[in-house]
Amino acid sequence: MPTPTVASSATKTETSRTSATEVELRTQPDTWRQALALLPAALTQLPRPEERVLVVGCGTSWFMAMAYAALREAAGQGVTDAATATEASPARRYDRIVALSRSGTTSEILDLLRATQTPSVLITAVAEGPAAAHAGSEIVLDFADETSVVQTRFATTALALLRASLEEDLTAAIADAEAVLALEPSTELVGAEQVTFLGTGWTKGLADEAALKMREATQSWTESYYAMEYRHGPIAIAEPGRLIYVLGSAPENLEAQVAATGASWVASGLDPLAQLVAVHLWAVRRAEQRGLDPDSPRHLTRAVHLTP
Repeated sequence: MPTPTVASSATKTETSRTSATEVELRTQPDTWRQALALLPAALTQLPRPEERVLVVGCGTSWFMAMAYAALREAAGQGVTDAATATEASPARRYDRIVALSRSGTTSEILDLLRATQTPSVLITAVAEGPAAAHAGSEIVLDFADETSVVQTRFATTALALLRASLEEDLTAAIADAEAVLALEPSTELVGAEQVTFLGTGWTKGLADEAALKMREATQSWTESYYAMEYRHGPIAIAEPGRLIYVLGSAPENLEAQVAATGASWVASGLDPLAQLVAVHLWAVRRAEQRGLDPDSPRHLTRAVHLTP
């Protein structure tokens, strides 16, 4: 089966309104630039080289934590673990905790910060929330806050800031994000029966997040794996009409193996964070095609508050 076109210059099909999710996701290049302007001040709060660090979040924020943890270790900055807040191991000791919470009210984050004496910093979109009261400091990305339930710009803006803190130049990433937002997702992508997202290293967190976005917004069957692990079983579901989307680089010969199944292969070569932005728009169009409201995914709320 031929590789599908990732995007086209076609304009959006007319709908009754533009969703809040789409309005917000389209601001990502600008919110990334705003985050970079905060970098000098943020560096005084973020982990220092050689510190042992735990990065925590829930849902989307956990996947951003995974990406940052892998990037920090790869940059030689020190041991960095990522965990969803309820699964952080009490047997491990850290020099600093970085907590990600868009609302600053997430119950699991609040509980973890309340229970630890480890120095911590909260990255949030809402200043002085309940979690901030238990964090050593907070970095507020209020310009990236969202009304939508489905996270897009806050998550990528937090990761953009964290990537920049590791001395990454995000100029190309911002340009790539602007490029993907100037195009419409192709009909092949929007109409695919099933999608599997693959990543390697730090992009595995992005693959997990891409799959989550599709599930949340479109009620689709999506999966995510480490790219090298895909051949160890999951490739069994590949067939015509299904799609494999690679964030970042792919293992040698994997594309040929996927082609032999009849499934479609997408690997754009863009910055992986920009690829995630493309998935955001793709998910909105897929939701619209299915008659779903991307602003109101079923069974979900903007923040998770657990009661005893």
